Amino acid sequence: MNIHSQARTTPKIREEIRDSKGKMTLEAAAKHFNVSRSTILKWRGRESMNDRSHRPHQVHTALTPIQEEIVVELRRTLLLTVDDLLVVTREFIKQDMVRSPLIRLLKRHQANRLQDLYAAQSGESETDKPKTFKNYGPGYIHVDV
Repeated sequence: MNIHSQARTTPKIREEIRDSKGKMTLEAAAKHFNVSRSTILKWRGRESMNDRSHRPHQVHTALTPIQEEIVVELRRTLLLTVDDLLVVTREFIKQDMVRSPLIRLLKRHQANRLQDLYAAQSGESETDKPKTFKNYGPGYIHVDV
């Protein structure tokens, strides 16, 4: 069983709090267990003595699910860079779209790495990828293998 690292109560104490419902008042239980009144109310109302997740139940997104599908499909078929995809999204889908939610959207749908999309579209693996040359100035050329 996972307990929150800063929890002031153990599962055994939580059960005692739940069982003290008819025996002690709210203030007396708070004083006895050395916790707040809200903690007493919380554990008296729960059946499970486990900590709940603190992660959000619903992901807040900038686009509707249909708009998300369109943007991801544009990325996969046209192989647009993030900046180009942002321009297209602003022009035709959502005018006030910004870059960071677009990047999160692409990561959620595993469409954030353009190299992977190139390889998937051409049927190559990462090892079959041709070498690329980057020129960092006079006399220095970097080769990606």
